[in-house]
Amino acid sequence: MKNIKETFRRNRSAILLYLLINAFQLTVFWLYDVMKEPMLYASTVSLCLLTVILTADYFVEKKHRAERIRTADSIVKDWKSLPEAHSLAEEDYHAIIESLGSRMDQIMTEYNLQEQDQLDYYTAWVHQIKTPIAVMKLKLAGDSPENRLLLAELLRIEQYVDMVLQYIRLGSQTNDLVIRECSLDEVIRESVRKFAPLFVEKRLRLDYTPTEKTVITDRKWLTCILEQLISNAVKYTPTGTVSIGMDGGRLIISDTGIGIATEDLPRIFERGYTGLNGRIGQKSSGLGLYLAKKAADMLSIPISVESKAGKGSRFMLDLTLMVN
Repeated sequence: MKNIKETFRRNRSAILLYLLINAFQLTVFWLYDVMKEPMLYASTVSLCLLTVILTADYFVEKKHRAERIRTADSIVKDWKSLPEAHSLAEEDYHAIIESLGSRMDQIMTEYNLQEQDQLDYYTAWVHQIKTPIAVMKLKLAGDSPENRLLLAELLRIEQYVDMVLQYIRLGSQTNDLVIRECSLDEVIRESVRKFAPLFVEKRLRLDYTPTEKTVITDRKWLTCILEQLISNAVKYTPTGTVSIGMDGGRLIISDTGIGIATEDLPRIFERGYTGLNGRIGQKSSGLGLYLAKKAADMLSIPISVESKAGKGSRFMLDLTLMVN
């Protein structure tokens, strides 16, 4: 019905002209008292001809519209491959689309250059910041309570510095993924070693059962996910145990910490959301779990959580499709 109305609207000038001509003919035939039969015959033939023209126009336009709909799905990426124009109006629309597409390409090129400049800047900044951090670690090598406390705080600073770079890279167009086989236990041990000063400072117990698994994924981003989850477990466990192990195809990182309020669970992976525990302790930036979820989505790793306030939390990474 919509296409039929559009056909009449598009040809309204021709239809109006037809009606005017017929009205003029009828008037002339009536004034000159011409026989009615030729008059009706001429009107009927012209009406049939008009119907044929409108019907043909309807089906032709329907075909062209189907082409335009197919093109619309890919026009943002492939605006240079527009269908053939069938009218002056379509030629004008094509010119507008090509002008906008050219401008869009120019803007995207400028955006990508700016994004790469930003990434290069923060990458250099992170490496520069890590140099004095490494020097301070060497100076605090002594095994005293004060040194252990300062090392733990220094680790937190280093983690926030790494989060800046991870945040920028996750938002970039290319995330330099390198998919290959790697030892899951090596990735876990590397992540745990990084947080050893925090385990010592808080006197937490680590319950780690080697997985003896290899996975096919990007090692760097898998490490990012594990570091965020282990950091979260250590941060919110005043005393007790952090456990790491496999259950079927799932890697589980659990703790005996303060847990997560039920009302906060649906939003813990949102950017900037700290939840009740984060606000009370003023420890959370609201970025750690957001980064873990974004990286997990990028690697197609389903991530889920179970938690009860005061009972601890269990974060689960489903590695079933990646285990070799």
